[in-house]
Amino acid sequence: MVFSHKDRPLRPGEPYPLGANWEEEDDGVNFSIFSENATKVELLIYSPTNQKYPKEVIEVKQRSGDIWHVFVPGLGPGTLYAYRIYGPYKPDQGLRFNPNKVLIDPYAKAINGTLNWNDAVFGYKIGDSNQDLSFDDRPDDEFIPKGVVINPYFEWDDDHFFRRKKIPLKDTIIYEVHVKGFTKLRPDLPENIRGTYKGFASRQMIEYLKDLGVTTVEIMPVQQFVDDRFLVEKGLRNYWGYNPINYFSPECRYSSSGCMGEQVNEFKEMVNELHNAGFEVIIDVVYNHTAEGNHLGPTLSFRGIDNLAYYMLVPDNKRYYLDFTGTGNTLNLSHPRVLQMVLDSLRYWVLEMHVDGFRFDLAAALARQLYSVNMLSTFFVAIQQDPVLSQVKLIAEPWDVGPGGYQVGNFPYLWAEWNGKYRDTIRRFWRGEAIPYEELANRLMGSPDLYAGNNKTPFASINYITSHDGFTLEDLVSYNQKHNEANGFNNQDGMNENYSWNCGVEGETNDANVIQCREKQKRNFIITLFVSQGVPMILGGDELSRTQRGNNNAFCQDNEISWFNWNLDERKQRFHDFVRSMIYFYRAHPIFRRERYFQGKKLHGMPLKDVTFLKPDGNEADEQTWKSPTNFIAYILEGSVIDEVNDRGERIADDSFLIILNGSPNNIKFKFPQGKWSLVVSSYLRELRDDERVVDGGKELEIEGRTAMVYRRIEY
Repeated sequence: MVFSHKDRPLRPGEPYPLGANWEEEDDGVNFSIFSENATKVELLIYSPTNQKYPKEVIEVKQRSGDIWHVFVPGLGPGTLYAYRIYGPYKPDQGLRFNPNKVLIDPYAKAINGTLNWNDAVFGYKIGDSNQDLSFDDRPDDEFIPKGVVINPYFEWDDDHFFRRKKIPLKDTIIYEVHVKGFTKLRPDLPENIRGTYKGFASRQMIEYLKDLGVTTVEIMPVQQFVDDRFLVEKGLRNYWGYNPINYFSPECRYSSSGCMGEQVNEFKEMVNELHNAGFEVIIDVVYNHTAEGNHLGPTLSFRGIDNLAYYMLVPDNKRYYLDFTGTGNTLNLSHPRVLQMVLDSLRYWVLEMHVDGFRFDLAAALARQLYSVNMLSTFFVAIQQDPVLSQVKLIAEPWDVGPGGYQVGNFPYLWAEWNGKYRDTIRRFWRGEAIPYEELANRLMGSPDLYAGNNKTPFASINYITSHDGFTLEDLVSYNQKHNEANGFNNQDGMNENYSWNCGVEGETNDANVIQCREKQKRNFIITLFVSQGVPMILGGDELSRTQRGNNNAFCQDNEISWFNWNLDERKQRFHDFVRSMIYFYRAHPIFRRERYFQGKKLHGMPLKDVTFLKPDGNEADEQTWKSPTNFIAYILEGSVIDEVNDRGERIADDSFLIILNGSPNNIKFKFPQGKWSLVVSSYLRELRDDERVVDGGKELEIEGRTAMVYRRIEY
């Protein structure tokens, strides 16, 4: 319901908090927006039944510094609003004000729909020579979605941030997942909630996640985003969502109950149910760029509010944008109000939406100071001292596309990072490449060469084989080349080097030997992931053998290429059960998630080193071995005393394990070290002999090519 204020006078209102905030006791809404270079600001109020023209235009006359604000009595939740902002249109000076263009409030807590593309949403006349220097005076009200005033009240079951249950990084298993793709084809859900927040929070999906054994869902972007025009014209959509237009509003397309504020409650209900079931919720956030693109992009929000403040512009020609993201623009976090918006947004998602952390897309761009990356930038310093944000999980995608943008291992102490070096090394090893022994050992041990120092632990490394960006696990073992034809870019998009191997046949096949090879390779990858030190992350759907038909850049495929297929045949069910068993195995053994790096030393009077790397002849790896390429590695993790204590101050003990990874296509003879060893995990798909199941020290065993095995010591 929308109330009218016409019988009561406007009030100056307050500059804080920014955005549109309903004040129930005062029966009205306080509107506040930043623009330091504007000359005039108008607030537009719309009827839900007619958004072509505003039903009311209110000049915002009160200005406190660079904040414009007004209190409008009689308005309440459900009010639709936007802005017009006046100022100079001088693109060569970085100023692109155009009061004919309706602008979305950057602090809107809900947005009532999606952008409808039309030439009128551009601030310039498309088709003119030097077109972005021209000026378009057509109104675009009917094409721009509006902000929605919300009622923020929600009854949480975990209402106090500092008392919420937090899962330590050492116990974290991340499941990267897309809200829509997860449930869109789930047959046991009502059709109207498939692909929505409500579907994600359903009993069936929560029970599935609990049974699988993961602890943390990392949800792909859910902040309101835009479908790129070039995709819409191809009949496609920006399925992944890495094209934001607002950093406070949950994406309304995933709401089953409506987009007039209902999406906010539905998102909160999803988080609440996941928390009640013991899960953490991390959201993937994109603070490096917006959907407005480069100088030829539309004027939707930030560009028309204060282009000079919000974006990094070329210093000697402010007509153009600095682009460290590959999307046309980069947010200017060196501006205090832009930095404030990002920090306010992060705190909002923690305190009001109750998320437990963030994965930052192209996070190196957040540290950009013109052409350099500075990890002591204001953004990272502000995060570190913030009493709220310093207490949540912070995960960086530690690169961008600009010069010097690959920053794996360089993020501050509080941060974990997607370890792209882990991904590539393990992929190359299992496709048969010889990897320097030292490089491989470092990846398996939590990448101490990247993260040791600065008080970091092995859990600074987010280990993964696959993610949303690239091949699924099924495709990693089924395709040598990308097959992105469905995207409509002549297969020119997506990474060219995937470090994949198809087992001899490209794509789908009925060849039983090829299928068996692929199933074994998938198990090799999963075993390796869960015996590695660090935080394991699996791509949602990999456990279901989900395929994208060789598409390694399915960002625009909002269809069955991307959606989870829940119809599992016997092969897929067996692999699902294997992944589940590996997750439970990992959870049962703290030696695979030690909080300190292994030293290769005797600790606390232990008779053996905490980790011992071996050669195939059973002897300890020497310096020559350490520096040489290998496609075979074996090592013992000594669990009699792990170098840490539990909550009661007791030293943690576990079994000792021998891990054997033969990435070679050839069989290799391996001499077992002292003790008696019982096989607990392997990638073999055949029946095992008794002499393979239990092996005495000193015995030589032939390890088949491309095989992973984990033995537990049962006698010393």
